[in-house]
Amino acid sequence: MTTSGHGQLTGSGGDEHAQRFTLLRPLLFTIVYEILGSATESDDVLQDSYLRWAEVDLATVRDTKSYLAQLVTRQALNALRAGARRREEYIGPWLPEPLLLDERDASTDLVLAESVSMAMLVLLESLTPDERAVFVLREVFGFDYDEIASAVGKSVTSVRQVAHRAREHVQARRKRFEPADSARTAELTEQFMAAASTGDVDGLMTLLAPDATWTADSNGKVSAARRPVIGARKVASILAALFRVAAERMPDVRFETAVYNSSPAFVVYNGDQLEGVFLIEITDGLISNFYAMRNPDKLLGIAIPREISRNV
Repeated sequence: MTTSGHGQLTGSGGDEHAQRFTLLRPLLFTIVYEILGSATESDDVLQDSYLRWAEVDLATVRDTKSYLAQLVTRQALNALRAGARRREEYIGPWLPEPLLLDERDASTDLVLAESVSMAMLVLLESLTPDERAVFVLREVFGFDYDEIASAVGKSVTSVRQVAHRAREHVQARRKRFEPADSARTAELTEQFMAAASTGDVDGLMTLLAPDATWTADSNGKVSAARRPVIGARKVASILAALFRVAAERMPDVRFETAVYNSSPAFVVYNGDQLEGVFLIEITDGLISNFYAMRNPDKLLGIAIPREISRNV
């Protein structure tokens, strides 16, 4: 059995199994992605989950959505725990794998838009695996405590405690989420590209929040800052240097704009070679964060559009 980014299924399992799974796939993918922070790993989890689902007697399933949500959550938790060592040995900041979205996917659902934002996914990294799964299932998708208890293998009382702890942790650290204003975003992105491409550091600084932050994920595989860079002047200098070096060393360089994780982004290509994806977070009309994905392993599926959902 194989799956595609668009949810097509082939292989073992009857037509009804495939139909039910395909209908729910955007929801299931979103649950797993928010637990793992990786689209490619989420695809693997869904493939494994489908193989398990294909062996289930449908007559025993009362609620397909609840059943499959619990199934993929258990598999996602297994994957998250198995990858804990890799996270510990990671070189430099670890960022979630950027998710290419049709802007319409999240723009009409602010809870969904925030839940897949880079800021929220980075914050969820500070939770334990159980806290993360419980928070996602409860706060984003609204599952009942008994459903969540079955998914994470804990009692309902324990899950309530975990949910309370995770909610407090997130509330204390979450940033104010602003839905993207398409007109302001387009204007800001145009001004940014003009200033960056001409090396106009002062012009860049007028677009940046005073405490603007640059965070780059490379796992040591390509050149990138191994610690977050904070401050408008420092970030503006990095951006000007990035564009200058790209122009000098990449004769076929081009910059494209896109929407990743409900945020504007620019994608850098050298000919057909993808060099990086840079997400822009806007707060109070100014750029507050850049999330620079340079790790080639996390760029493999970066061009696959994803469909996400909180509902069936």
